[in-house]
Amino acid sequence: MNFTNKIVWITGASSGIGKALALELSKQNVKLILSSRNKTKLTIVKNECKNPLNVKILPLDLENYTSLFTKTTEALKLFNGIDILFNNGGISQRSLAKDTSIDVDKRIMDINYLGTIALTKALLPYFIEKNQGHFIVTTSIVGKIGTPLRSSYSASKHALHGFFDSLRAEVHKNNIKVTLACPGFVKTNVSLNALTGDGTPQEKMDDATKNGLTSEHFIKLLLKAVKHEKEEVYIGGFKEKLAVYVKRFFPKLLSTMIRKLAVT
Repeated sequence: MNFTNKIVWITGASSGIGKALALELSKQNVKLILSSRNKTKLTIVKNECKNPLNVKILPLDLENYTSLFTKTTEALKLFNGIDILFNNGGISQRSLAKDTSIDVDKRIMDINYLGTIALTKALLPYFIEKNQGHFIVTTSIVGKIGTPLRSSYSASKHALHGFFDSLRAEVHKNNIKVTLACPGFVKTNVSLNALTGDGTPQEKMDDATKNGLTSEHFIKLLLKAVKHEKEEVYIGGFKEKLAVYVKRFFPKLLSTMIRKLAVT
């Protein structure tokens, strides 16, 4: 795949992985549609792009997933089409399952899962009609394995894998690609914004997140995987990637390892 002249829509584009993705793709002669809830931050990212004239901003809220069909219609009009959708927007969690309100569980599922699939379903008929398209979904290593303090977050990411694996099989005949990108620890504000048990932000950077990959490094590896049309890719440190394979071949061993992780 060559990104040149492609029309790319990115959610969660106001910071972190989404921002780094926008800045990198802007160097590759791409037309960009940037979305998140924060219009001011999106404007800042647009102005940092190599060619701001090739960038449009479209604020949206994934939690308000019933509005996303209308937003998709707006997005398609901005450059008269879309070639690639990076489903990158989402929110994390840091709380024990026993301390997590069911309202927090629902909010995380509404944003991470229902918001993502609503946007995907809204764009899908256009991709089918065009007989071409590519969905890239930022899930997580915890979309493959569950770890303490992330039960709701992990559940939402596992759900994405189930949906998009099914979708990939259904739309193969339409030349539509699906890439599931599973980050390990990436140095972003994800842990600062993570919801605690009562729904308030944690407002603290996890040590593992602080020491994770830079967004820029992550993006280079992600775009390489997308160019090669990988179906699923794990991007992170050695231990995070190793855990996926230990889970596959030695699940009981991984369970023992996971129980030893700090939960406070």
